[in-house]
Parts: sequence; C-alpha cells; structure tokens
Amino acid sequence: MATDNSAGASEALFENILAEHLAVATRLRALAPVVTSLAEEICAALKRGNKALFCGNGGSAADSQHLAAELVVKFSKDRIALPAIALTTDTSALTAAANDLGAEMMFARQVAALGAKGDVLVGLTTSGNSPNVLAAFQEARRRGLTVLCLTGGAGGRAKDEADLCLVVPSENVARIQEMHILIGHAICAAVDAAFG
Repeated sequence: MATDNSAGASEALFENILAEHLAVATRLRALAPVVTSLAEEICAALKRGNKALFCGNGGSAADSQHLAAELVVKFSKDRIALPAIALTTDTSALTAAANDLGAEMMFARQVAALGAKGDVLVGLTTSGNSPNVLAAFQEARRRGLTVLCLTGGAGGRAKDEADLCLVVPSENVARIQEMHILIGHAICAAVDAAFG
C-alpha cells in the first residue's frame, strides 16, 4: 500500500503531466486547418477507391495500427469498411526487409509492393527524422502517393519531404504521441462523417 508521501508525489506527477498535456492540446487549436486538410486528403483518396497506408516506429507503430483499424472496422459509427493498412504489422515482411535490405527499407519495400498512385501514406514520427519513415516517403513520392506526416518538435526532415505535415508544438515525445492519437481520432471522425 502506498504511503501518504508516495501518493502525494504520484498525484503531483499526474497533475504535472495533465497540465503539460492540456497546454499542448490548447496550442493545437491553431493547427485546426492542417488537421482539416489531412482529413480531406484521406477522405478524397478513400472516395476515389484508393487506400491509406500508415507507418511509424515504437509508439507510432502502435498508433499506425490503431488508426488503420479505425478505418477498416469503424470509429464511432457503422459505415462501410475502408481500405487501410498499417505497414507495421507483418513481422515476416518487416524482418525480411530489415535483414535483406536494411532496417531503413522496411516500410519503403512495402510501399513499393502495396502502394498505388492516388493512395495516401501517413507517416508518424515524433522527431521527423526516422530513416525508415523518410525512405517510405521517398518511395511513396516516386509512386505517386500523397505523403502526409504527423511529427513534433521542429518537424525534422519529414516536414520538408511530406506533401502535408502537422508538427505538434512540443519537444516531449509522450505529449507528441498523445496529440498524434487525438489528431488521428479527429481524422477518423471526419472519415465517419464523409462515409456515414
């Protein structure tokens, strides 16, 4: 059982985290037009019969899977199934690409195999400098995909290599990831509205 001192310290820690979260979320208001543009790009691709591909590392890999699942299955209401693929889930393709081509190519190789002109690639990278996400962007551009990015901090190289990039105004990786899923849910809500 926690002591009063440790409980107080835990509460203070949570209050600090919550305050940081709310401060970053409040700063996102200024980026609402970018969120809207991201959603419009994804909706337009899906309405054309194209698909959305997602990629990222670590927590961003989990967010990629989460958002792809929301499109394939549903977000908040019943609607048609929509084509979305998380490039983070096929362990055979990931490990083969990493082993045979190098870890930098693990997403790019899948974009080469699965991506088609008119599709959308959404890369999540908190730093904006993940080599495998950047390589996927380059492959996507070669194949005529629209490249969208969620990042943070100063945006890294990704902000210049994507067609449209939202840079979360924070240097804290945890806060950036929290905003990415918030933005992702806003995009999913827009998709629901467009296909509902």
